[in-house]
Amino acid sequence: MSHPVNNSSEGCIMSRGSTVIALLAAIFAVSATGQTTSAPQAAGRTVVATAKLATVADAPIYFRAVRVTIPPGEKSSGISAGDGIIYQISGSTTVSFGDEVKTINAGDGLFIASRRSAALQAGAGETSIYLHFLLVRAADLDRPAATAPALVTELYRTMEPIPELKPGPHDVNLTRITFPVHSPSNAPHHRTGAALYNVLAGAGAITVEGKTEAKESGSFIYEPSTLVHQWGNPGDEPFTFLVFNINPEGTAAVVPAAPVKAQ
Repeated sequence: MSHPVNNSSEGCIMSRGSTVIALLAAIFAVSATGQTTSAPQAAGRTVVATAKLATVADAPIYFRAVRVTIPPGEKSSGISAGDGIIYQISGSTTVSFGDEVKTINAGDGLFIASRRSAALQAGAGETSIYLHFLLVRAADLDRPAATAPALVTELYRTMEPIPELKPGPHDVNLTRITFPVHSPSNAPHHRTGAALYNVLAGAGAITVEGKTEAKESGSFIYEPSTLVHQWGNPGDEPFTFLVFNINPEGTAAVVPAAPVKAQ
């Protein structure tokens, strides 16, 4: 006499096995999805120095940038050729405006107003090297940015005045920005005033009118308000640059570009 076979235990084992396999598959799927959809890191921004100008429309203004080197313990003095911000690259500099004294170290910055007398002295133990970003009237384009024994090297100047600067007060600032590795290009945008970039480290990519160009350490990039562009970092190293910017007071420094209308 045959007896029916009881498959309930086997069926239960098979059912549990199928559940485990399905659960593992779901876990791996969630893990893979998380890896592929993780958002890119945002750019890091540090405002180094900032100031306000009462007006910039009384005369045409140019961008100018110089590198100043002062031997250890030596002092340079003079009158600022224009409104500008110094950025300390290495060593330290003590800046004296009469009885007002400030010391800046590597990575620090300081605003110096146009026509203001200042004495700049390097620290005793190390050569001072700093960049001086300037907004200069045409008559002062060739005015010395520092006196001997300082060594001044001109790095950049605009050939034409900054266009479309509006009457009224303006904000001026110097910002240090770092794009993490493999940062995609940001959305198309433009300045409401103008900016001068200087690449400190790494190599980034600027896209203008569909054409992308690499910008490496030491490069200067001029951005008038008419330049619609994008920045990204396709490289394997962080991309760090300085932005010397001017924009109308109360207005964002950067705004999205208007969409291109279909023909």
